[in-house]
Amino acid sequence: MVPGTALGVLAGDLAYTWLAVRLMRRTGRRDVTAMPFGIDTPTLFAMVFGVLGPVMLATGDPVLAWKVGMAATVAIGLAKLGLAFGGDWARRVVPRAALLGSIAGISILLIAFLAMLKIMRDPLVGLVALLVLLLALFGRVRMPFGLPGALASALAGTLIFWGRAWLDLGPGATIAAGSLRPALPWPTLGWIDAVSQTLAYLSIALPFALVTIIGGIDNTESAAAAGDEYRARDILLTEAAATILAGCCGGVVQNTPYIGHPAYKAMGAGAGYTLATGIVIGVGAAAGVLSLLVAVLPEAAIAPILVFIGLEITAQGFLATPTRHGAAVALTFVPVAAAVVLIESGALFSALGASPAALRGEAALGYEALLLLGNGFILTAVLWGWALASIIDERLGLAGLLFVVASLAALFGVIHSPLANGALFWPWAAPSPMPGRLAGAYGVLAALAWLAGTRARRITA
Repeated sequence: MVPGTALGVLAGDLAYTWLAVRLMRRTGRRDVTAMPFGIDTPTLFAMVFGVLGPVMLATGDPVLAWKVGMAATVAIGLAKLGLAFGGDWARRVVPRAALLGSIAGISILLIAFLAMLKIMRDPLVGLVALLVLLLALFGRVRMPFGLPGALASALAGTLIFWGRAWLDLGPGATIAAGSLRPALPWPTLGWIDAVSQTLAYLSIALPFALVTIIGGIDNTESAAAAGDEYRARDILLTEAAATILAGCCGGVVQNTPYIGHPAYKAMGAGAGYTLATGIVIGVGAAAGVLSLLVAVLPEAAIAPILVFIGLEITAQGFLATPTRHGAAVALTFVPVAAAVVLIESGALFSALGASPAALRGEAALGYEALLLLGNGFILTAVLWGWALASIIDERLGLAGLLFVVASLAALFGVIHSPLANGALFWPWAAPSPMPGRLAGAYGVLAALAWLAGTRARRITA
């Protein structure tokens, strides 16, 4: 599973390196930064807890669970292949506030906030590394020996961590090299045997294809705002093809462009860093050394880079959009905040050996509202931000149309799914009354927007 998934990362990084080099040649610029690329973390959790785990528990067959995971990954890649051709159209019609706002919310709440939690678990390592990074990248302070700020930050934190452990002044870690042997990813059609068993899990897997397509469009717009204009179609086709390749070689997690292009540019990354990343991940996974690398680098020393990415992308969300759309950018943060609370509350429930089903009264209602707001949060953020930007621009007819889209999406669970795994469903087989109520509420919003638009036109006339 790991080498196959990493092969997708390698293929995508090679393609993004080529796209960056092509952009350099076309524009004559030397400061082009390649788009970052890797595996999609939300899909990782969805596949583990919504596909692989349930198949394993139901059948007791780990090989079948693996094949179902491969088939689901291939299905995600094929879905993305079809969606990719609408990427450039979406960039033209969706306002920048909605595109950048949604990834700004993810950056500050899912990336920077969760990274700060890791820093606070080991403040001596994490806070020192964070300050070094902020001094280098925001304060323009030159690092010793001319080291890049990100490298100097990671080295500082790592040296403190292992120096403290060597002096027996604090916690350390055990480095276990494990069994280092080659495990080359190899194409296989073995997953075809599990297609029939996979169909039942597509309602869980396929929504993540839409999520990463939206994320890819957002990231392409973010790169354009930072000065690197890529075609959304090229970016999205690459992630689709890499996902299919990974699935056909044993991988069980889809690939996607990462948030953070402006931050990587600020750190001095050029067109070739994705080549180095792809080689390290691809070769490291095939040789089995990635676990050794993870053991050597303490989390608190690496987390500051994620904090910087969160700050940089969030700042771009406000600075690269029209000032009048600031409220629309801020509104996109709300569904993301719900997703963060869901993640953290899930960890707490697990640690306590409990589940949300044990909640009663107001607590149960509050958790249900949290689930509705957090599921499908990326699409919800885009729709809400786009609708508010339309209202600000006095395009009330468009705002009403967006509420209709939200109403239909809620009926199928594309947004606001009441299921814990965020799965889709048919409107006539909804798991609770809430999808119908939400769809009706959005319908009322659409009618109000259209009514207000009609009244505004009459007053103007």
